[in-house]
Amino acid sequence: MILAVNPDNPQLRLIRQIVECLKQGGVIAYPTDTIYGLGCDIFNKKGVKKIYQIKQRDPRKPFSFICADLSDVANYAQVSNFAFKIMKRYLPGPYTFVLQASRIVPDVLTTRQKTVGIRIPDNPVALSIVRELGHPLVTTSANISGEESHCDPREIEQQIGRQLDMVVDGGILIGESSTVISLVDDQVEVLRKGSGDTSWIHQL
Repeated sequence: MILAVNPDNPQLRLIRQIVECLKQGGVIAYPTDTIYGLGCDIFNKKGVKKIYQIKQRDPRKPFSFICADLSDVANYAQVSNFAFKIMKRYLPGPYTFVLQASRIVPDVLTTRQKTVGIRIPDNPVALSIVRELGHPLVTTSANISGEESHCDPREIEQQIGRQLDMVVDGGILIGESSTVISLVDDQVEVLRKGSGDTSWIHQL
């Protein structure tokens, strides 16, 4: 089903409907500040397993997740003073920052090196969902692995809608995947260039 939400001022009753779906192990497509993502509650094993199946993704490749704010990030990752200053300056924004995971993060969402990718997107709908849920939301592009990412909820509905519990329509987006930057051990490394500017890295 498609659920149209106001992209600038998401209706609380609709956000609560989305969150109830997530708590039941549901998988949704939802807007971010880059492209549409697939999401579930990070602590719901049923939902996480379902996303891997929908994406047809190698289970050895963990997903990133969305936090509500920087104080929330500190619960799920080891954030040094160096990393905090960078994240405070560039989040919310179109970046995924890779950090050492804390013990609370489910193993299925960490790499062999126990790192995690964390986002705080500049999108009212995504952030409203995470805040109402009370903990992070898995995030990965709304497509089958290796295929084109989507910015139009109608395209998502046509391609994989039958496998989803809900498509949250926050309008058509204009963007590309987030830029992925590792801050592990206070070493800045661009792992994937996306919609986020990286020129500032050379000024550090």
